[in-house]
Amino acid sequence: MKRFKGVVNGFGMSALFLVVAMVVGFMPAAAAAEPLKVAAVFETPIEEPWVNQIHVALVKAKKELGIVYDYSESVKSADFARVMREYAEKDYQLITGDAFGAERIARRVARDYPDVAFVFGSGIGPAEPNFGVFDNWIHEPAYLSGMIAGKMTQSNIIGVVAAMPIPEVNRLSNAFYAGAKEVNKDVKCKFSFIGSFFDPPKAKEAALAQIEAGVDVIYAERFGVIEAAAEKGVLAISNMSDQSSLGPDTVITGPVWDMWPTIKQAISLVKAGVYTAQDFGGFSYMSKGGSYLAPYHKFEAKLPAEVKELVEKRKKEILDGTFRVDIDESIPKSD
Repeated sequence: MKRFKGVVNGFGMSALFLVVAMVVGFMPAAAAAEPLKVAAVFETPIEEPWVNQIHVALVKAKKELGIVYDYSESVKSADFARVMREYAEKDYQLITGDAFGAERIARRVARDYPDVAFVFGSGIGPAEPNFGVFDNWIHEPAYLSGMIAGKMTQSNIIGVVAAMPIPEVNRLSNAFYAGAKEVNKDVKCKFSFIGSFFDPPKAKEAALAQIEAGVDVIYAERFGVIEAAAEKGVLAISNMSDQSSLGPDTVITGPVWDMWPTIKQAISLVKAGVYTAQDFGGFSYMSKGGSYLAPYHKFEAKLPAEVKELVEKRKKEILDGTFRVDIDESIPKSD
């Protein structure tokens, strides 16, 4: 007992408790590591497929990695800095989202908070010390989708309805057409740009105009196109996510962007205290699991076996590194 009292007097009750806790493997809740706080700032509504794929990955991270996750959607450029700063001031350690319409704004805010990690969808490179970037590098499954379109068209006229002629959109549109051209030298393609990242009615209108002009397989790079294809009974290729449920009888497949590899990597770096400004774009490639072709669903039985075999062969070559889908970011023009 005297020896015990000596330990208490020498170290104090709190130190003794710490020693006992270490011995029995128990630590008080206050001493446990706080969960990582992650926030997302989105320019468009959460239902827009591009930002939704980021959101889905962050929800998964909340469940599997134990992060705290909050987000703000439909944030206009005038409010972008304020929203970012509010999260930074509330001690969020990782702030993500899309910065295409607010590049300079996002980067200025990041410079003011050097101890916070920022990783945004961006068309420009990273910025030291803490502004990382990513993008939807899903041109590979877009190419595979084009191969399917080239084989399935009856009119030899396919179409693309997209947001606007910027590099990120152009490379998907061009890859889709290149894939179609590989399997069908006679195919022609019509391109329409709606001038917005999220305007379903305008996208639907553009799709209807293409269908009227003879397009019988259409790439729905934007939301709203599948609705037009379903109404007219025209085959469609979805984009960003598996959208078969929007048109089960018309949507064959489409490139899917899986943001989980990117988000998981960024979070792991922040948790380890080694986050640096870098380009995370490579995590969106098929070889990293960041993109793939959506399931065929009803078209599993409808697609000719030769088409599926052709696509599977090319997919394997892409994953093996023996076939490279060219990155063409030039503005596509209708035939």
